[in-house]
Amino acid sequence: MSGQRYKQASIFTADGVLFDMDGTLTDSIAAVEAAWTAKAEELGLEPEEVIRATHGRRASDNLTELVPGLRKEHTERVEREVEKFERSILTFADTPPYSRRGSLSSARSRNSSSSSRRSSSLTPLTPVSNTPDISKHPMFQMSTSDTLNMTSMKLSSTTVEEVAVVDETPFDEDEADDIIDMSVKILPGVRKLINSLPEGKYAVATSGAKTYCHGCLNRTGITIPKVCVTADDSRLLRGKPFPDPFLLAASDLGIAPTRAVVFEDSPSGIKAGVASGATVIAVCTSHTRDKIDSLGAHFVVDTMDQIKVDHLEDGQLQFTVAY
Repeated sequence: MSGQRYKQASIFTADGVLFDMDGTLTDSIAAVEAAWTAKAEELGLEPEEVIRATHGRRASDNLTELVPGLRKEHTERVEREVEKFERSILTFADTPPYSRRGSLSSARSRNSSSSSRRSSSLTPLTPVSNTPDISKHPMFQMSTSDTLNMTSMKLSSTTVEEVAVVDETPFDEDEADDIIDMSVKILPGVRKLINSLPEGKYAVATSGAKTYCHGCLNRTGITIPKVCVTADDSRLLRGKPFPDPFLLAASDLGIAPTRAVVFEDSPSGIKAGVASGATVIAVCTSHTRDKIDSLGAHFVVDTMDQIKVDHLEDGQLQFTVAY
């Protein structure tokens, strides 16, 4: 646990851990929101509403609700749409950090010349180095106008070096708050917590399909666990907020759901964890506490630094939650 002092601590035991991925282990929310903004623009929908409605749910469920004529029974087409969408997330995530000021000024120039926001021309980016980590909570940092600017980039096989237009103006450190960084990051306390868990005692159960899940974990140096339930698992009939992903992950680990600890950040995921019968620890990484406090989680923490796990001689895991 971190050096910060907490007033209380709860101690309990469990047999295994079921992690959500994005917003819990990794932070790729900036790239996810950019991808949903692009999809909303493509479909003529309001980006903010699409982002709000899709968070924490399977891309397949979201796309069949949003894309006209796309139905769940269109299995192969749905799979292609999901693959295309999740690759777009990783494309945004691999875009170099750039200056919001440069991007917005470019947008103003395009607007003044009567260019359409949906123009296929590329948004000039300003790559920077030694970028401060300002995207711990990207959904609180970025406005819809920011993501709209980002989505004017073409999502193709073009490398990010080819996309970027270098601005040779020296970087001013005072502009740190104007930097957009969509890279995938590991969240505070995650690596230490995972390293404290014996192999075979934890799993990932995510609303992302395999392309996105493995892409995020690989980009943050998290070893993909042997049990990794993704949205495209053929055994899954329902995704979150139904408990099915966590029930399947617990079964694959060989533990009872009631003896599992679920880590989640999204409302739909928290509801799924609670419905599974597991002990649920909600992490305030993507939503403020007031948005998730009443969803039934047994504990609500700011980061995983508040969690300590010890492996007992009888094979059980002992959890200490400071709050």
